[in-house]
Amino acid sequence: MATTRATWAYRDRFGDGFGRTYFRRFGPGVVSSVGLGTYLGEPTDVVDDAYERALLAGIEGGCNVVDTAVNYRCGRSERVVGRAVERADVDREAIVVATKGGFLPFDGDRPADPESYVRETFVEGGPVDPGDVAAGRHCIAPDAVDALLDRSLDALGLETIDCYYVHNPEIQLRIRSREAVYDQLEATFERLEQRIDAGDIDRYGVATWRAFRVPPTDDAYLSLPDVVDRARAAARTVGRTETGFEAIQLPFNVHMADAFTARVHPFEGERRSALSVAHTLDLDVFASASLGQGDLADGLPPAVDAELTGDTATQRAINFARSAPGVTCALVGASDADHVAEDIAAGTFDPLGARAFDAVFE
Repeated sequence: MATTRATWAYRDRFGDGFGRTYFRRFGPGVVSSVGLGTYLGEPTDVVDDAYERALLAGIEGGCNVVDTAVNYRCGRSERVVGRAVERADVDREAIVVATKGGFLPFDGDRPADPESYVRETFVEGGPVDPGDVAAGRHCIAPDAVDALLDRSLDALGLETIDCYYVHNPEIQLRIRSREAVYDQLEATFERLEQRIDAGDIDRYGVATWRAFRVPPTDDAYLSLPDVVDRARAAARTVGRTETGFEAIQLPFNVHMADAFTARVHPFEGERRSALSVAHTLDLDVFASASLGQGDLADGLPPAVDAELTGDTATQRAINFARSAPGVTCALVGASDADHVAEDIAAGTFDPLGARAFDAVFE
């Protein structure tokens, strides 16, 4: 598990090579504001090897955040992360490892018949009730998430996962009401609060794609304040004095800035954006898709680009995400060691200040 002592020691080891605020508070410790993601790529040995090299380069180059999920690349991404964390010339306690559960994963490659695989592996005698499955492979019921968490611990080879996300809960809105999704989240949060007490995870949250960025009239909308209220209720139910719900993950980049601009969450008598609510509730925000899955490497809108620092469009795009008020860390893909070096070097430049960032939207 990442510790206060080890993450601050990591900052002392690497901090002089970066700009101000590159390392940011995360709980009692610190994390780099550029993190390594493991989503894209085919489920092959060649891609595994490339990821391992890139992750090692990142961890040993000043980036101590690694993000993955049980289903990424048919389960291979978690295994690669585990190998990289074990091999790196960095204490495991200095690295914040985050993963997610919600999509029922394949095992190493894509089965010929995914529907049969899911039924035989997870439903028939397994932890999943077929009535809880949305979109063929998504389930966030307590027993299912419990089993997926165990699977992640085994794949990563870790005793404790630093941050565990319930993955894209808005997908459940395809088969049940919003209130029923909140109810299911609360039940699953109770299980995760118990897993904190057991030492299996250090904290948890939700990773979303659309839920916190769209208006309440949208079929994918979930209220961030309501989700946090359910986490607090879950903590009380299991006898914990404070909830372990401490982080959210959502997309944020130049073209997907609605987590900052869209005031879609009724909160404290007004409508506020996801980033504003998260800041008030003291939640860490991890920005996914900081490079628009690579699209922003080709360039940013000129008016925005002119305000940002960085030698390349990639670095300026990362620094846009790092500049957003309330963002703890911007995640970038880590499948190529050379790209990782460029991405992390974005942190040698200072992000925009709050006023300059606001001015981008005027």
